[in-house]
Formats: sequence, C-alpha cells, structure tokens
Amino acid sequence: MGRWSRDELQKAHDNFVATAARAATSGDWTAWSQLFTEDAEYEEHLYGKMSGRAEILAWISTTMAQFPNRHMTSFPHDWCVCDEERGWWICQIQNRFEDPGDGEVYQSPNITILTYAGNMQFSREEDVYNPSNFLPAVKGWMAVWEANNERGSGGPT
Repeated sequence: MGRWSRDELQKAHDNFVATAARAATSGDWTAWSQLFTEDAEYEEHLYGKMSGRAEILAWISTTMAQFPNRHMTSFPHDWCVCDEERGWWICQIQNRFEDPGDGEVYQSPNITILTYAGNMQFSREEDVYNPSNFLPAVKGWMAVWEANNERGSGGPT
C-alpha cells in the first residue's frame, strides 16, 4: 500500500491537468507553479534542471511567453499510469499549438513523470521529448502561421 490513497492521487492529477489548462490559455503560470513544493525539482530535457518553485515559475513564465511557445495553448493527456506505491504519475502529454489558420492539429508528445508529495503538490517533474518528433510539428505550425500572418502583422506575436 502506498503513502496516499488512489483517490488523493487522482484528485491531485486532475487538479494538475486543470490548472495547466488555465495557465496555458491565460499565460499566467503562477497557480501552476504553486502545485510544486517549495523545494521541487523540475527536469526538462531541452531546457535543463530547475530547483525550487520560484525557479520553476521563472522558467515556465519566460519560456511560455516566447514565440512560438505562447501559441502552445493546450496540453492534452493521451494516457496516464499511476504508480500508487511511489506516488508517481507517468503520462504522455501532447504539446499542442493553437490553430494557425488551416484547421490542422500541430502537436508533439512528451512523457511526463510527476512525483506526488502530498497536500495536492508535486516534488518533482521530468519531461522527456524526442526532438526529431517535436521539431517538425513546430516548423509545420510556424510555416502556416507565418503564411497566414504575413499580411500586416509585423512579425511574431
């Protein structure tokens, strides 16, 4: 038997998903960062390691405000596995861009490992990407976005 009930683990995960969705659409990642303990570790294989809630917030706020990341506005979960013994959630999450104007879906998956720490917070997150899958999705989205926004936009927004 694990330290936390399956019900608590599920509620924490559902809250994480809902909070990330609100942050992605609003651009304010404060509430999302508060889902991590003060001393949390975050490892993102493209961006490196962050330590502590404040560093996680600074990184995510800056990264998601940049072009084209600010147009990545949803992170649907394809599947998740809960390891109740360890308090882990292992999920495949799509990094999905908003529609650039052609009606197509531009996204790429990553595997996320979340370590639950109790009190609806996580002590660790690790995101694992395959750049050979991610780069074509970004380039495809950017090509359509640029074609649709070239007329008078003055550049990336």
